[in-house]
Amino acid sequence: MFMEEKAGKRVNIERTEEALQLDPGTIAAACPFCMTMLTDGVKAKDADEKVQVRDVAEILADALP
Repeated sequence: MFMEEKAGKRVNIERTEEALQLDPGTIAAACPFCMTMLTDGVKAKDADEKVQVRDVAEILADALP
């Protein structure tokens, strides 16, 4: 079903590095697969203590009165 990368960086690491360059407190995703990739990437970069990966719906729900 899925094919692993054989050359270059893994996609989740590449995307996580791009997001972490902005020094975010939260990274939002609207796709369960992307959430998994980004969460794994944040953990691999040892940034899980300072950066949360959250679903867009979670962020929206928190903003409701």
